[in-house]
Amino acid sequence: MRLHRLTLTAFGPFGTTQEVDFDALSSAGLFLLHGPTGAGKTSVLDAVCFALYGAVPGARQSPGATLRSDHAPAGLPTEVQLELTVGGRRLEVTRSPAQPRPKKRGDGFTLEKAQSRLRTYDSERGWQALSKSHQEIGEELAQLIGMSRDQFCQVVLLPQGDFARFLRSDAEARGKLLGKLFDTGRFAAVEERLAELRRGAEARVKAGDEQILALAQRIAQAGGPAAAEAAPPADRPGEPGLAEAVLEWAAIARSTAREQLGIARAVLSEAEGRQLAARRALDAERELARLQQRYEETRRRAEVLEERRPEHDSCQEQLERARRADRVAPALELREEAERAYRAASDALDRTRALLSPDLADAGADQLAELERRFRQELGGLEAARQDEVRSARIDEERGRLNREARADDEIVREADAWLAGWDATRAELQQRIETAQEAATRAEQLAGLLAPARRRLDAARRRDTLAADVQDARQAVATAREQALDAHESWLGLRERRLRDIAAELAAGLVEGEPCTVCGAAEHPAPASPGDGHVDRATEERALAAHRRAEAARTSAEQALGLVRERHTAAHAEALGDDSAAPTVAELRSLVDRLTAEHAGAHRLAAGTHAAREALAAAEREHLGRVEQRQEAANRAAARTSQREALDREQAALEERLAAARGESASVAAQAERLTRRVARLADAAEAVRAEQDAAQRRKEADDRLSDAAFKAGFDTPQAAAATLLGAAAQRDLQHRVDAWQAEAAAVADRRAERDAREAAELPAARPVAVESAHGTAERLLREAASALAAARDRCAELDRLSERTAQEVRRLGPVRQEYERVARLAGLTAGTSADNERKMRLEAYVLAARLEQVASAATARLQRMSSGRYTLVHSDARTGGRRAGLGLHVVDAWTGSERDTSTLSGGETFFASLALALGLADVVTEEAGGVRLDTLFIDEGFGSLDDQTLDEVLDVLDSLRERDRSVGIVSHVADLRRRIPARLEVVKDRHGSTVHHRL
Repeated sequence: MRLHRLTLTAFGPFGTTQEVDFDALSSAGLFLLHGPTGAGKTSVLDAVCFALYGAVPGARQSPGATLRSDHAPAGLPTEVQLELTVGGRRLEVTRSPAQPRPKKRGDGFTLEKAQSRLRTYDSERGWQALSKSHQEIGEELAQLIGMSRDQFCQVVLLPQGDFARFLRSDAEARGKLLGKLFDTGRFAAVEERLAELRRGAEARVKAGDEQILALAQRIAQAGGPAAAEAAPPADRPGEPGLAEAVLEWAAIARSTAREQLGIARAVLSEAEGRQLAARRALDAERELARLQQRYEETRRRAEVLEERRPEHDSCQEQLERARRADRVAPALELREEAERAYRAASDALDRTRALLSPDLADAGADQLAELERRFRQELGGLEAARQDEVRSARIDEERGRLNREARADDEIVREADAWLAGWDATRAELQQRIETAQEAATRAEQLAGLLAPARRRLDAARRRDTLAADVQDARQAVATAREQALDAHESWLGLRERRLRDIAAELAAGLVEGEPCTVCGAAEHPAPASPGDGHVDRATEERALAAHRRAEAARTSAEQALGLVRERHTAAHAEALGDDSAAPTVAELRSLVDRLTAEHAGAHRLAAGTHAAREALAAAEREHLGRVEQRQEAANRAAARTSQREALDREQAALEERLAAARGESASVAAQAERLTRRVARLADAAEAVRAEQDAAQRRKEADDRLSDAAFKAGFDTPQAAAATLLGAAAQRDLQHRVDAWQAEAAAVADRRAERDAREAAELPAARPVAVESAHGTAERLLREAASALAAARDRCAELDRLSERTAQEVRRLGPVRQEYERVARLAGLTAGTSADNERKMRLEAYVLAARLEQVASAATARLQRMSSGRYTLVHSDARTGGRRAGLGLHVVDAWTGSERDTSTLSGGETFFASLALALGLADVVTEEAGGVRLDTLFIDEGFGSLDDQTLDEVLDVLDSLRERDRSVGIVSHVADLRRRIPARLEVVKDRHGSTVHHRL
C-alpha cells in the first residue's frame, strides 16, 4: 500500500485546505514530519486513518470529540481526501464527518450527516465512481488493506510509546495487544467451546448417574428385605465406579430374592394339602346336612298337599263347566251385537223423523226418496240466479271503491292547493340560506389563511421566551467554564515550571551506578541532584495537563452550546416578529389566535350548511312539481269515475229484476238455495234411517235363533244358564294354574319320597357343619397367606429383574457419554492449561500468541542487531515467572556479556531502538498475517530524542535501508537534529488562524 496525496479541509487544527504530497516526500525514501508541540503533526496521521476507516485512532476517538477545526469558517465543510494505491488499484477516498452547516434558508445551523465517496482510476476512462455507501466503502478498503483499524494504527503508524510499554509489560498485557493484532479470538473461542462442551458432557454424565441412582433406589424399594442384606453403593454422581457398584449390588439383591421365592413355593405346597383335606371334610358334612334337611322338607310338603285336595277338586269342576260355556260364547256375542245395532238404528230413525213435517211421520223409504228427487231438481234451477246475486254484490263493492277513491282524490287536491299557496315564500327563504352559506365559506378561507401564520408565530414566541432563559443559562455556563479552564491552565503551567526547575533531580532518580547517563553519557555520577521541597513529578504534571485539557474541552463545548442556543433564539424571535415592527408577547399572540380560531369555527359552521341548503331547495322544487302533477291526476280520475258509476247503475237494475223472481219468499237466492238444500238432506237421511232400522230388526231375529241352538248343544237348558257359567280368559287361566300347581306338587312329593339316600341320611345323627367350616376357614386363610407370599416373591423377582435390566441398559447407554466426557475434559484441560499433560500451563490462545511473538522477535532481531552494532538480540521465552503461566516472555541477549535478561532492564535509548526494531518486525509479521499486502509507506512517532549521535546514525541507517525494498518512512518528531540529518521534510506550522503544512524538499 502506497500513499500518494492527502488533502485536509477544516480538519483538526487545520482551518483551511491543506495538501500533503506523499509522492514528493517518498522520493527520498526517508522524510521528517516535524513542527512545534500542538501544531498538528499527529493530526496528519489521524486524517490518513480517518480517510481509510472513517475514524481516528482509538485513543483520540473520545466521546463528544469533534474532528471539525475551530479555526474554519462556517461555510467551509470538513473533509479529508486520500489518494493511494493498494492491491494494484489506484483509489481516491473522500470522507466528511457529521458536522453543523449554515441553513440554506434563514439563519442558524443544521446537522449534516457523514458522507463517504470512493473512486478508482482507469488509464482509459480516468476517475470512475465506485460507491457512496459507508458500509460498502469500509468493506472494500478493509478487504484490500487486509488489516483492521487497530492493526493499521500499530503497523503503519508505529506508535513507539506503545511498544516501549510492550517491552516492559507483563505477559497478560502483551497478550491483549498481540490478541488484537493477530485476531486470536477464534482460539479463545475454541477454549470456551471446549469448556462448554466439557460442562455439557459432565452434566449429561451426572444426569445419567442420577438416573442410575434413582433406579438403585427403586431396586431397594422393590427388593425389600432382599435388598437390605447388602449395603447400597455410596458413590456420588459423576464418580467412575458408580455404575459397576450399582450392578453388583443389584445382582446380590436378585440372588436373595430368588432364595426367598423357593421358600415361598414350599410353604404354599404344604398349605394346599391341608386345605384340600379340610375342603373334602366340609363337603361331606354339608351333603349330610342337606339330605337330612331335604327329607324333613318332603314330609312337611306332603302334609300340606293333603290339606289342599278339596280346593283342587272344586277348581277342576269349575274349569270344566266354563270350557263348555265357551262354545256358546260366539252366539251370545252375535246376539248382543245385533241388539245394539237395532237400538242404534231405531234411535237414528226417531231423530230423522222429528225433523220432518208431521205429514211425513209415517212415510216409507220410497216416498221419502221421491220427495228428495223433486227438491234436488228445483235446487239445480237456482244456479243462474246465484251468479246474478254474486255479480250484484260485486257491483256494490265497486261503487264503494269508487266512493273511497273520490274522497282520497278530494283530500289530495285540498293538500296540494294549501301547499302551493306558500310556494313563493318558501323558495325565497331557501335561496337566502344558500347565499348566506356561500359568503361564510369565503370568510372561512380568508380566516384559515390568517390562522396558520398566527399559530406558527405563537409557537415561535413560546420558544423565544424559553430559549431566552436557556441563553442566560448558557452564558453563565460559558463564564464558569472559562474561569475553570483559566484556573486549570494556570495550575498546569505552575506545576510544569516547578517540575522543570527540579528536572535534574528527576533525571538523577533514574541513574544507575556503572550505567551511562542519558544526558551526559558519563558512567560515574559523583553528585546527583536531589529533589527539593514541593518537588513535582511527571505524573502530577500529566494529571494537571489532563485537567487543563478537560477544562478546555468543557469550555469549547459550553461555547458551542451557547452559539447553538443563540441561533435558535434568534430564529424563534424572527419567526414570532412576523411583519410587525415590535415584538408581540405570547399573551397578545394567544389572544389573536383564539379570536381567529373562534371566527373561523363560526364561519366554517355556516359554510357547512351550503350543501344542505341546496339540497333543501332542490327537494322543494321537486315537491312543487309533484304537487301540481297530483292535482291534475286527481281531476282526471274524477271524470273517469263518473262514467263507471253510470254503467254500474244500468247493470244493477237488470240484475234486480231477475233476482226478485228467483228468491221467492226468501230474502235472497242464497237463502232459498240453503233452504232447499236442508230439506233434501233431511229427506235423504230419513229414507236411509228407515232402511237401516228394517235391516237391524232382521239380523236380531236371526241371532236369537242361533243362540238357542248353541246352548242346547252345549248341555245348557237355556241361553241364560250358559251366560251365567261363562268365565273370562284370566279366570280360566287362574283356575288352570291352581290345578296344575297342585298336580305338580303332588308329583314332586312322590319323587322325593322315593329317594333312598335321603331316607338313609335321616336315620343318621344330626350333621355339625359349623365346626367343620371353622377348620376349613383356618386352612383357607393359611393357603391365601402362602399364595400372597409366593406372589409377592414372584413380583419382587420380576421387578428386580426388570429394574436390573433397565439399570444395565442405562449403564450401557451412559458408556459412550462417559467416554465422550473423558475425551472432551482431557481436551478442555489441555487447551485451558489446567491439565497435567500441559507442562507449562499454557492456554491455547497464549500458545498461538507465543508462536507469533517468536516470529516478531526473530524479525525484530535482524534490525536490532544493526541498531545496537550487533550487541543485542531479542528472543522469545516460554518460561514461567512466579505462579503465572508461561508463553509470552520476551528477553534480550547481550552479546557483550553473554547474559540473557528481561527487556524491562534496558535503558531509555536502548528501549527506544529495541521498541523500534520490535515495531518494524511486528509490521512485517502482521503484513504477512494480513495476506501479504505490501506496506510502502510507514510512519514512526517520536522517541528519537533519547538517542546519542552514534545510535541515532545507526537507527537512521536501518530506517534508510527500508528504501532498498522501495519503502518510504516518515518520522514524526520535533528533535531539531533530525532536520539536519533528513533533507525531505513536511513542516507543520501553527498559527492563530489554524495550522498549515509546508514541504521542504
